[in-house]
Amino acid sequence: MLSTIHRAARSARCHPRLSNARASISFRDGCAESSPTTLNNVTCHNISPVSKPRSKKMFTSLAIVDGSFISPSSLHRHERSNCITCRTNFTYAGPRKLSDILKPELLVDKSSSEISEIWEAYHEGKEKVHGLSLDKARGRSILARAVQCPFFIHPIFREGGHFMMVSQFQSPNYFLLAYLEDYRTDPARAQPLLTISIFEDMADSKGVTLVRCDVIDRGIDEDEGKRICNFLLDDYANEGDFRIVHTFNKMPDAFDLDAFVKEKERRWRA
Repeated sequence: MLSTIHRAARSARCHPRLSNARASISFRDGCAESSPTTLNNVTCHNISPVSKPRSKKMFTSLAIVDGSFISPSSLHRHERSNCITCRTNFTYAGPRKLSDILKPELLVDKSSSEISEIWEAYHEGKEKVHGLSLDKARGRSILARAVQCPFFIHPIFREGGHFMMVSQFQSPNYFLLAYLEDYRTDPARAQPLLTISIFEDMADSKGVTLVRCDVIDRGIDEDEGKRICNFLLDDYANEGDFRIVHTFNKMPDAFDLDAFVKEKERRWRA
């Protein structure tokens, strides 16, 4: 998989221009603000610096799974490296639980469609936050497949080309997305720019799964964040798209990067 990640990073044809500005998450959702420090400029392609939050309420590293460091060259086998990284005071940047966002007990008498409307209305108009809903089966399928195939790449298209993000699923229900070049340089230090949380609290009782996308870095705009979230969910939910995710994780040498980027660009610009 490491060679595939290198190829994907080299394929990028534009700079992300990620923000050095202060990134924050709403206190209303029980999350602390994070003040950034700037990562060193990545020498490859003169890439712009990426903001790196510096708070006790920080993200876990993309390279940490269940307390173990995963070697990029064997991600598809989930082999443990000799290097074990401690979590210390690192926590997830977005809301960990649905109850951090709303009071589930107030929705007991609501239908699934009403809950979806309330959820989406709550997030509408909020800066750098998006809310959407899925049916129970789709949400459950995404989570089950993400456990099997936790990594994937996501080209982000702008005028003049594209740059790449990499996603990693962390149990029980979170996707963390970082700039691929940062991950390629040092997986253990790559910090998420966007997070996607999938809440199944009401899946059994109401048949609805609630999804929340938090855009951490202001260099990712509103529309991009929402589209990245939707594309990622489709990648894991749709049979044809998931075959590509499966190939990337389990048979990386068979992954056709050029065809993948071309198809993603067609969909992005449609």
